[in-house]
Amino acid sequence: MPNLKAIRKRITSVKATQKITRAMKMVAGARLNRAQQRILALRPYALKTQEVLQSVADSMREHAEDEAAKVDPHDPDELFHPLLEYRPEKKVLYVVMTGDRGLCGGFNANVNKATDRERKERESGERAAEAEFVTIGRKGREYLQRRGATVAQDFPGLYDGLNLEKARQVTHFIVSNFENGTYDAVYLVYNEFKSAISQKTTVDQLLPIPKSSEKADKNDKNDKNDKSDALKAEFLYEPNPRALLERLVPMYMDISIYRALLETQAGFFGAQMTAMDAATRNAKDVIARLSLAYNRARQAAITTELMEIIGGAEALKE
Repeated sequence: MPNLKAIRKRITSVKATQKITRAMKMVAGARLNRAQQRILALRPYALKTQEVLQSVADSMREHAEDEAAKVDPHDPDELFHPLLEYRPEKKVLYVVMTGDRGLCGGFNANVNKATDRERKERESGERAAEAEFVTIGRKGREYLQRRGATVAQDFPGLYDGLNLEKARQVTHFIVSNFENGTYDAVYLVYNEFKSAISQKTTVDQLLPIPKSSEKADKNDKNDKNDKSDALKAEFLYEPNPRALLERLVPMYMDISIYRALLETQAGFFGAQMTAMDAATRNAKDVIARLSLAYNRARQAAITTELMEIIGGAEALKE
């Protein structure tokens, strides 16, 4: 027969856990609202900055190819910016963004798995290259350290009071090491915020600044190219293309890192709120099952006692 005292103790424990998960859900929900507002406000600006920069860079690349002219870094009218330079990927840097805490479902695990998959492909695949990592978030750092990966730099506590200045700390490290040739390419690995219950694990090329992507569908691709060509024909560069790139590229880098950090932060709060909501509902179900088991055990104990009393009374009559 189940121990009534043990069941009561278990019910009390689960109720205490339910209070904690309910409070964490409310806190995560409040933080999610603020984080969601910030990323939804920044995302259109970040995407438009990327679109303009890629369009200008593509236009200049095509012009250089058409003219078959060698890029002269001292000519202000030529396309030249070190962050646009493509070179063989012998050493690659991955910027891995996870949360500092757990209790958020598969949020951190999804980024860690994607990072590990990229690392293994770099080590043994066709794109064989040495991979190093920059970690933002304790969970990603601990995961990579346990697997013996090379963590070149860690940025702890970046999500506390997150702003553009903190994002520039990461940008400075990345840009300086790419320009001096330490790394040949830089990729971002993070969770893109879709909704409170949905985050998409994303691996984006950050450096060198990628060319504009094309649609898989041929008709859509042709329409896009026609519109893009028409748009490129209207560009006027003042004072010159190089000066424009020198202004656009740092802006693009800062905004890209800042956007990825905000995406990660909003995604973490959404995942945590969803996980704590599920935990609260599970605790309610557990309490209901334990209460039913407690009532049944109590009723069985009462029935047994009654049977013993009745049996004793009958024995006395005899």
